[in-house]
Amino acid sequence: MSRSPFRFRRRPSRAQSHNFLISTSIFFLVFISLVLLCPVGTKADPTPRPEYGTVIGIDLGTTYSCVGVYKGGRVEIIANDQGNRITPSWVSFNGDERLIGDSAKNALHSNPRNTVFDAKRLIGRKLSEPDVQLDLKHWPFSVTEKDNKPIITVKYKGVQQQFLPEEISAMVLAKLKETAESFLGHKVTHAVVTVPAYFNDAQRQATKDAGTIAGLTVLRVLNEPTAAALAYGLDKKGAESKIIVYDLGGGTFDVSLLTIEGGVFEVMATSGDTHLGGEDFDNRVIEYLVKKYNKETGVDVNQNQRAMGKLKKAVEHAKRALSTQQSTKIEIESFENGNDFSDTLTRAKFEQLNADLFRKTMKPVEQVLKDANIKKDEIDEIVLVGGSTRIPKIQEMLRDYFGKEPSRGIHPDEAVAYGAAIQGAILSGVEEPSEITLIDVNSLTVGIETTGGVFAPIIKRNTIIPTRKSQIFSTAADNQQSVVIQVYQGERGQTKHNNLLGKFELSGIPSAPKGVPQIEVTFVIDANGIMTIQASDKETGKSESITIKDGNHRLSKEEIERMVDEADRFSAEDEAHRKRVEQLNSLQNYVYGLKAQMNDREDLSASDKSILEKVLRDASVWAEDHGKDASLEVLEEKLAEIQTKVEPIGKNLFEDDVSAAGTDDSWRHTEL
Repeated sequence: MSRSPFRFRRRPSRAQSHNFLISTSIFFLVFISLVLLCPVGTKADPTPRPEYGTVIGIDLGTTYSCVGVYKGGRVEIIANDQGNRITPSWVSFNGDERLIGDSAKNALHSNPRNTVFDAKRLIGRKLSEPDVQLDLKHWPFSVTEKDNKPIITVKYKGVQQQFLPEEISAMVLAKLKETAESFLGHKVTHAVVTVPAYFNDAQRQATKDAGTIAGLTVLRVLNEPTAAALAYGLDKKGAESKIIVYDLGGGTFDVSLLTIEGGVFEVMATSGDTHLGGEDFDNRVIEYLVKKYNKETGVDVNQNQRAMGKLKKAVEHAKRALSTQQSTKIEIESFENGNDFSDTLTRAKFEQLNADLFRKTMKPVEQVLKDANIKKDEIDEIVLVGGSTRIPKIQEMLRDYFGKEPSRGIHPDEAVAYGAAIQGAILSGVEEPSEITLIDVNSLTVGIETTGGVFAPIIKRNTIIPTRKSQIFSTAADNQQSVVIQVYQGERGQTKHNNLLGKFELSGIPSAPKGVPQIEVTFVIDANGIMTIQASDKETGKSESITIKDGNHRLSKEEIERMVDEADRFSAEDEAHRKRVEQLNSLQNYVYGLKAQMNDREDLSASDKSILEKVLRDASVWAEDHGKDASLEVLEEKLAEIQTKVEPIGKNLFEDDVSAAGTDDSWRHTEL
């Protein structure tokens, strides 16, 4: 279920409340009337929630992700272990090692078939969907279908292993969780995670499942435009202004229209495409270069995953370069079969290859204006969000359409995580942000199918959520003892034109003429936009319900528990691998350090030097031949063995250096 419009309202300060309460009774009655007439928003409890701890905000992107936290009265966007504030949403399975983020992306050209990216484009979707089928052509990893769900197969620890998109996303979330914990110095258990506004219920629920697998309680699934609006307009004051938030990322696209006035934010309309972004622009260039290379050399590199991995990385760099220059050179050494690749890509060619995709982004812009009944010359500002908004042609199209320069007032890569961190602070009861009240609505009508394929709407578009609505239906035939409730989403009168979200059956209806039984169908939409539908027979009280899962996409409790256990196992394995690598480094550093010291000591006897050389030579050979595969225990034993052999010789000559090398962990773990 996707959502869009919402309203923020700041609560009055204590001084304002005091002045208001002592004003005349007439104003008091007006206030009471307004409270009764206005809808109730999702208001944060101003009391801090210690059971939540620090609530982080996560922008789980298709290509890059970002994590922020509200701390010390401001939002901090947290840098990862590589010093980067955005982390690639990539996971690579490299032998017995699992890489996440920057290291995973760097492994693409050397280990393409076991390097996974774009998991967000699979989450909550079916393999048979046309957009997914198009993506399969560009992915080096294997994607098949199991139990009506897409499943990713990679080779890990010498065997083929399968992962759902939720599990891959969970690995990225766990990396961001770890990044936040390193920054904060304590454990994190709760988060706000953002999704595209047009994500359906299955995709939203799958995102929550990914959080659970990563060890996070997802308090709120927040629309990305909503988060960006928080980042942009939190401190905006003054007269009403109308804002377009244009969010074009690596894999998804959202447009939202907001009005802002005196601390009140309202999204009037939203539109978008959950399968359009920078990845598609890259793929157009890749296809062009592959065809060109084939024409020049007669070689089709589409099946050469290593070459395609190198090309993908080079094209992404070229796209970024073209944001600031008119042309760029793409050069790849040993592209395929020892042959190098070299070509020049101009900005004009890039724009030509993607012209239809760029134009496609303007349709949602026109749609939100139409939905909100606002003319384009009434828009005061166009706010750019998402890395792909750096493309000059995108900015030019918006400038030509609206007749004004787009705003670059917020960081396009960090704005969504920034807003999510603010929402996290609200939910945790942090004092300052808790003054904001959030009201949201669903963006598409939901209902059920009735006789003849007619769509019966239950909750209409732009209804404030959370909400609960019921409607009575009956049977279509005499003595009908069961009904199938088919839930659809859309605006058309016939269900065949709308989107099927899920279905379930209510049986055990007492025999009666058609039209007599009363079947009450109740829709409940929570603050995350996730729906639960219940059907009950008024006579018997028997009922059945479903939480929308888009077919069978929703993971069962047992599946989630299994994946949580596996995530814990992965975490333990990663930690064990890290310790083993550190121990191997300690052993090698110890050996290399002693070699250097030995060569500097002129007072070392020939016999001692000969013995020491043999010990260190044997240790070096052993480390080269067996160190990579040795267990932590074996490495520890080997280091202790070497130290025991060296000790009699180094007792006097190397007393300080050797003892330090053997006992000071900070020295032993240093890597260059």
